[in-house]
Amino acid sequence: MVRDTVIQWRARLSRYRLVGGKCRECQKAFYPRVKSCPYCGSRSVDDVELPRVGRLVAYTAVYSVESEARSGSPVVVGLVDLGVARVVSEITDVADPDKLERGSQVEAVFRKLYEDGDEGVIVYGVKFRPRR
Repeated sequence: MVRDTVIQWRARLSRYRLVGGKCRECQKAFYPRVKSCPYCGSRSVDDVELPRVGRLVAYTAVYSVESEARSGSPVVVGLVDLGVARVVSEITDVADPDKLERGSQVEAVFRKLYEDGDEGVIVYGVKFRPRR
């Protein structure tokens, strides 16, 4: 329990904010933020706040989910182009996945990611939803 709590605490900024990395060498942005640039390998990486609005490039609906998540089925997962980086994220607030369209605008929102059944700790983070 204590170890899990510490891990959650350390991951809070990446979960609560849409922060990626930007390489000082090649100037490319990426998400999630990692210690070395996935494009050129440089370890000169700075944090960069990513745009909160993007376009849905592709998506899929997952109907076969764990029993605890069945009430939220289907789970829609999409590739979101933020202009400077692409993000794979759950697309929330979608009643009918067949009505989603590639190229439509989506926006980052703060939502529940999961709940630790044993301890009851609720973990929140960034997901995307169709822009209204």
